[in-house]
Amino acid sequence: MTGREEKGANDLFFVCSLIEYLARKTNNKCSDVVKSLGKDEIGKLYELADVYHSDNIDRVSDDLIQKHHITKGSFDNISACTYNIPTHWDIGKVYKRLILGVEKAKGINRINALTEVFTSFIEKYIEDYNGSFYYENPSYILECYLSGKIL
Repeated sequence: MTGREEKGANDLFFVCSLIEYLARKTNNKCSDVVKSLGKDEIGKLYELADVYHSDNIDRVSDDLIQKHHITKGSFDNISACTYNIPTHWDIGKVYKRLILGVEKAKGINRINALTEVFTSFIEKYIEDYNGSFYYENPSYILECYLSGKIL
């Protein structure tokens, strides 16, 4: 382990943040971006996260948008936000923590956990920047996810 967390957790943080960045850039929901990328591409991004992380995120995202034909959507949670907008890094951290918890609780691999979380009911609550859910305690967010509802 180098730094404050294991390399895999840091790589997951980058991939989650990149997905959030792509969603914002294309006005799509994160679930739409995950579906467009697919598990194989997400797995490659995870495996090479340390390389992509040292590159310009705009260039990386532009390449992915072009490669996977991610079109402009109509989801805009940024302009609808009346408070401080969390960064894509902030939201990436929320997803990373939840995915690590789901991976452990369900005993599934990291990429499957990522795909499951980003395409679940919880996305709507995390992506609501006028609400408070995204900055709730990570254990509460995990319990909500595992129970299938907001507690």
